Amino acid sequence: QVQLVESGGGLVQAGGSLRLSCAASISILSIKSMGWYRQAPGKQRELVAEMPSGGTTNYVDSARGRFTISRDNAKKTVYLQMNSLKLEDTAVYYCKITAWGSLAYWGQGTQVTVSS
Repeated sequence: QVQLVESGGGLVQAGGSLRLSCAASISILSIKSMGWYRQAPGKQRELVAEMPSGGTTNYVDSARGRFTISRDNAKKTVYLQMNSLKLEDTAVYYCKITAWGSLAYWGQGTQVTVSS
């Protein structure tokens, strides 16, 4: 059974930074894409950033220029570096790994709260 373990969320002041991590138990060769989503209270879950294997990284417009997605294949870990955080970035952040064959796996979610 594939497991994704997230860490790095917390409380930060507006303008601050956080780095989220998501460690996967799946073989790196099985990964089609790795990404981060978020869900704010009362809103739908939305894609924040996605890194396809061998493809172009995508960001939601509100995160482009402030957030950076990266991966460490040796550690089977995907990261989300979030800088210049805004109040509207407050949400539960989930990592998602899509395997070849389109099976998708989700992390447990980590809360990010940005205060004024």
